[in-house]
Amino acid sequence: MDEIRTHRKANRKFCGTPIEVTEGKVLVKLKTTEEMAVDEMGLVHGGFIFSAADYSAMLAVNHPNVVLAKAQVNFLKPVKVGDEIVFEALVEKTEGRKYTVKVEAKKKDDLVFNGTFLCIITDKHVLSKE
Repeated sequence: MDEIRTHRKANRKFCGTPIEVTEGKVLVKLKTTEEMAVDEMGLVHGGFIFSAADYSAMLAVNHPNVVLAKAQVNFLKPVKVGDEIVFEALVEKTEGRKYTVKVEAKKKDDLVFNGTFLCIITDKHVLSKE
């Protein structure tokens, strides 16, 4: 597994755990928990799915100054508490500092989410005052 150079303090409980990080490709596993539920039936809030997908895209670029500029996503099937979701992120295109990353999320072989993330590498950290 390659060294993780971005989003090092991301909470893996909510963003997922990297299981493979190579140049331009990442696998992240998210184990959904009761804390993610929005109702008594155990439906997981889509924000947690998006968060893990975003984290996966950031790791696929793997630069300390990568940020998300745009996302087009599809929530295809519901996710419930206890599901293990695996996110695969692939850098599809690079234009200078712009990276287009495709992300798919599956529960076993069942596609539950997909999206395209436009990631940008900035000159310096977005919160830097220099």
